[in-house]
Amino acid sequence: MNPEETKKPKNEQTENSEDQVAEKDLNIVSEVNEPKKDEKVSFKNVTRGKLWEYQENDIFKMLKKAERDADFFETYAHYMSMIKGAFMVEKYDSDDKPAKMSLEKQGFKLGTVKVDDKVIGIALKKKAIKRVTDFTYENIRHITAAKMLEVIANNFGGGWDSISQSIRDIIESGFNITTTTLPTDRLHKEGGLYEKKIADGCEVLEIEKGTWTEAIFAKVRPIVEVPKLVINTNSKLDGDESEEDEDDDDIKDSYADDIDMNDEDVDDMTEENYRTTFEIPEEDEDGDMSLDDLDEE
Repeated sequence: MNPEETKKPKNEQTENSEDQVAEKDLNIVSEVNEPKKDEKVSFKNVTRGKLWEYQENDIFKMLKKAERDADFFETYAHYMSMIKGAFMVEKYDSDDKPAKMSLEKQGFKLGTVKVDDKVIGIALKKKAIKRVTDFTYENIRHITAAKMLEVIANNFGGGWDSISQSIRDIIESGFNITTTTLPTDRLHKEGGLYEKKIADGCEVLEIEKGTWTEAIFAKVRPIVEVPKLVINTNSKLDGDESEEDEDDDDIKDSYADDIDMNDEDVDDMTEENYRTTFEIPEEDEDGDMSLDDLDEE
């Protein structure tokens, strides 16, 4: 399919440079996910996904804070692994001016970090999202719906179904997606799905397929916090334990009433003097009684 057949998402400004567009859109984050201005950020209270909200200078500030931690030598490798999820990372010799100039021309921001009395030069550059394979569960909530649809438009001409299921799962974890394919002259019919979705705040990507057009509608999926159910079972358990204790006491008292023995009787008991007695039923009218009669009793 020719690139001209795929229309760009609406409400998206065009730029002369694709790199400038990618960099601009990466900096656009929904208000829900935008970090607070007065937030005290450190590597101890951020996740890999949250790092997509920050820029290179923010990362260097967090590294400077981490330098003051006593365990920074042990945690440095872990922090760098987190950073690499959202940034391209290059190390350089701070005295190598040609290397520094080369990195700056590539768009890297340069800084240093002190690890175990050794100064390390670090270059950072935010990863661009240009292909659908760049989508991850960590970054999908940190781009706009328009940017996401633009990436789809630049990579595929076959529509929503041409994207692999694993990528679609990632996209739908951050956006509500609706698709429809209609004859081109009916897509924008007044009162139809297209009009309703636009009124609902959705971004739309139109992909022409001959005389038909597929429309992909996208809207940021709200973050729903699931309330935690806390069950207090202490009172119930305590009540059950008290009831069980009472039952045990009743059994013990009943057992004690049935057995009337003192310690001396128990000490004197032997195999020869121990016996079991039972009541023998009265004789019948004929005065006869047999063992069968005892069994029946």
